[in-house]
Amino acid sequence: MTSGRHRALEAAGLLHPNAGLVTAKLFDGTNPFFLAEDKVQVKYEMLRANMVGGLSATASAAAHGYSRAAFYLVADSFAERGMAGLVDERRGRKGPLKLSPEIVAFLVSADVAVSGADLAAEVGRRFGVSLHRRTVERARQL
Repeated sequence: MTSGRHRALEAAGLLHPNAGLVTAKLFDGTNPFFLAEDKVQVKYEMLRANMVGGLSATASAAAHGYSRAAFYLVADSFAERGMAGLVDERRGRKGPLKLSPEIVAFLVSADVAVSGADLAAEVGRRFGVSLHRRTVERARQL
């Protein structure tokens, strides 16, 4: 195994958690290109073994260190997003905060007589962002 490749995979969070369970022939160590520690490569080859090689989902998953249920999650993600679907989702916040500077400016400049619920509805119409009335009320106090 290339230690540089291993370090890069580790830094990117792409190490296969069950590399020791990978028994597929491609990952037997005779070809250094196929690395059982490379989670994305193992997932790809697991799907390929099923779709092209004709292995059952259960057999393909077991040979690549995954459960049958995990196989189907990987397959669905791949079908939906292609190669990007083989990379695990990042943990934590999925996108920017709902309260962008533009939305906060709108809320702060709004008439104080307008309720938080009404302003939340207006933000939904104008900006396409769903806010709870309490979020609106807190933002107006800034």
